[in-house]
Amino acid sequence: MHGKSTERMRKVGPYGVETLPYVDAADSGPAASAADSGPAASAADSGPAASAAYRSAASIEVPAAPAACRDALTERARLHWSRGDGGDPAALAEEFLAAHGLPLHDLTRPATGQHGTGVCGAALYLSAAAGALLAGAPTGAPEPAPALPDLAVVVYQHGPTRVTRPGPPSSWRLGEWAESWTPGQHAAAVDAVRAAIGRGDVYQSNLVGHAAAPYAGDPLPALSRLGALPGARYGGVLTGDGWAIGCASPETLVEVTDGQVITRPIKGTRPATATGRAELLASAKERAEHIMIVDLARNDLARIARTGTVTVDELFAVRRWCDLWQAESTVRAAAADGLGLADLLRATCPGASVTGAPGHVDLGLTIRTAAADGQRLHTWAGGGITWDSDARAEVAEAAAKTTPIRATLAGR
Repeated sequence: MHGKSTERMRKVGPYGVETLPYVDAADSGPAASAADSGPAASAADSGPAASAAYRSAASIEVPAAPAACRDALTERARLHWSRGDGGDPAALAEEFLAAHGLPLHDLTRPATGQHGTGVCGAALYLSAAAGALLAGAPTGAPEPAPALPDLAVVVYQHGPTRVTRPGPPSSWRLGEWAESWTPGQHAAAVDAVRAAIGRGDVYQSNLVGHAAAPYAGDPLPALSRLGALPGARYGGVLTGDGWAIGCASPETLVEVTDGQVITRPIKGTRPATATGRAELLASAKERAEHIMIVDLARNDLARIARTGTVTVDELFAVRRWCDLWQAESTVRAAAADGLGLADLLRATCPGASVTGAPGHVDLGLTIRTAAADGQRLHTWAGGGITWDSDARAEVAEAAAKTTPIRATLAGR
């Protein structure tokens, strides 16, 4: 890592999670622009050499960072946690952030400025498996990208504004995608979920497929392109040793601002054409499924809200993400007294998430997201299955969601 370390590797809390050194950009000289000039940008081969370069620069591109800050952020501190470490990831994240100048133990209190500490904000990633752990649910199938941590928290601060140095584009090649299932197997899985609903075992299930492709070159520019896709509310990149996540998610899991808790569930997708919009608005099936998801969101907020304050501000609004129309609603409530980040995560997870700056908490579901390890890029796509779901339509919808992601990663 470039720069002068002002903090040695040390243990934080009772869970044996290591905090990586703080890099002082003021002492690091060219490190602030190393993302454009150093090993991270010039890595031209795949494998460990390229993946080791992910953390070579102090400058970072934080998902959902304010536009005014995006080109001037440097990493201050971070932690990684995996399920094998034991303990409570929600409590650990809250403890770590408080130790680094971001107290989030009571989100109903007015935000205090962080200028005295130099902290600008933080990014948080929580895997679906970690979310399931918080909910006391099974963690599901093994992670196809095991290099990813189950929890990553990166605290950031302002540094010198980055200036992109002109130069030849880095070499990049993306291989063929290998799917975790065939369209027929996907359709059969949809039918299996519908059968489980018919038996009364479940009332809705999120069914997701995985795909991976080998690559050669530096994956960070490809992942960065995702964040620029139209409608990517949580656009950005989060990196670590041997892994990186590029996010183009439009969906708010939960946001807390001025004591108000907000969620914006998305359910219902059509091609972004005039015909597609009309079909989505006219679909009784999509509207019924969407309202069911809204009811679940209302129930989730009721667990962390003041009694009687849960309201639906907007129902079934159609908005665009890339070349797709999506139906979105907004549910709001007043936060219960003493609501902290750990309680918020326990109430709204499972669900992988990314969070942003101090003053408020903004957690987004990491849909429309890709990840890189030392050898492959990974994508996931699927949807919520209900009794009225059509297997062929679900397969087509998953393909429509992942098509712009794969095209962007390939550079097309």
